[in-house]
Amino acid sequence: MKLQLYNSYSREKEQFKPIVEGQVGMYTCGPTVYDFSHIGNFRTFMFEDLLKRWLMHVGYDVKHIMNITDIDDKTIKRSRDEGVDLKTLTDLYTKYFINDLEWLKILPADNYPRATGSIDRMIDMIKVLIEKGHAYCEKDGSVYFKVNTFSRYGKLTNLKLNNQKSTKRINVDEYNKDSPHDFALWKGWKKEDGEAVWDAPWGKGRPGWHIECSAMSNEALGKHFDIHCGGVDNIFPHHENELAQSICANDGKFVNYWLHSEFLLVDGGKMSKSLKNFYTINDLKKEGFNPESVRYQLLSGHYRTKISFSLEKKLESEKLIRRLNDFNAMLLSNGANEIEHNQLPESYVEFSKAMNDDLNTPKALAVFFSWMKDQMKTLNTSHITADELGKSWNFMSIFNDIFAFIREDKLELPKNVKKLVNQRRIARGDKDWVLSDDLRNQIFKEGWLIEDTPDGQKVKKL
Repeated sequence: MKLQLYNSYSREKEQFKPIVEGQVGMYTCGPTVYDFSHIGNFRTFMFEDLLKRWLMHVGYDVKHIMNITDIDDKTIKRSRDEGVDLKTLTDLYTKYFINDLEWLKILPADNYPRATGSIDRMIDMIKVLIEKGHAYCEKDGSVYFKVNTFSRYGKLTNLKLNNQKSTKRINVDEYNKDSPHDFALWKGWKKEDGEAVWDAPWGKGRPGWHIECSAMSNEALGKHFDIHCGGVDNIFPHHENELAQSICANDGKFVNYWLHSEFLLVDGGKMSKSLKNFYTINDLKKEGFNPESVRYQLLSGHYRTKISFSLEKKLESEKLIRRLNDFNAMLLSNGANEIEHNQLPESYVEFSKAMNDDLNTPKALAVFFSWMKDQMKTLNTSHITADELGKSWNFMSIFNDIFAFIREDKLELPKNVKKLVNQRRIARGDKDWVLSDDLRNQIFKEGWLIEDTPDGQKVKKL
């Protein structure tokens, strides 16, 4: 089965076909760096990481751009409220964000362009939109996009223009009404903007939020690229406006596939500070979470369905991660990683089909864990062949490349200890308890403790 992705624009699954064979240009909406990102934000970033990892696995060279919004209503207000220079504020929260990405084992983007680094491109795009009659200037130096000049406005969110001759102008970056508005491309300078001001042909001011992403994506990936991602909260007004202004400015296609992840619920409801269920990565660290268990909670549900994150699920997710890591350790102790083999078990076919079906992670995980359960029984009770070990290691490696559930602090067993552990597994399978005990003692003398559990042998450093 070839890769199928649900395109928010067409509202159906489509076979993925890149613009350039073997290459993918992917733009993901990054954080607005005025505060810490929360677990709901990271649900989207985790989905994008999964998509990128799978694209890489099936052979694509992915160029991934994630923007940093360092100039907008929120960043200006926060810097003013805190009495801190805007750049100092946004530099600080950008650093925190990158640290959080690293802790969660999210692969870094190829570039993290900042909005303030693309002001010239924004001004150039606005000039073109004015010249083409898609935008107009106001006396205060603001410039607005005229939505009724773009007949396809509303296609992404299924809104109707209703043949309006004029629309209400709106100057704020975000709004909730699902109706078309002429939105700000450029905001004339106001006293509360402070030093956040640039010169433009129509007057001093700063860019609107939507034009920022159009400029940054164009500069990094060109006017037409493959995939644009974000959360469902980005669809309107941000992505609808971004799409309209980009097509009108560039006279051509903009994005081939729009992908959006659903909202994350916390404890079954909406996340809110007043409900005390608002979690940043630092909050989760204080609760004792490890990155792998967080990754599991965020990836175990399909990206287009609402899922619920909960502190109560911590033990459940950690138990599963522990079993997975024990299985990985068992393969290592049997020298599976040292076997040269390029084949995979039959279960990989079903795993791959699930992932190619719009990243169906619930099914893919079910396939893998069912296979893992059977393999653990085989490792515990029979003389597994080198061929089977090689296939198992290949599947385990691919699985971890995609989901990154294996803890990176696992100790590598020395070759002589691996050999003893493997001999003991065989002895136990043959019910040779005398030899099994003798091997346990030899392993102990080498500085390692071996324990027998329902999931097989566990080896720990003394």
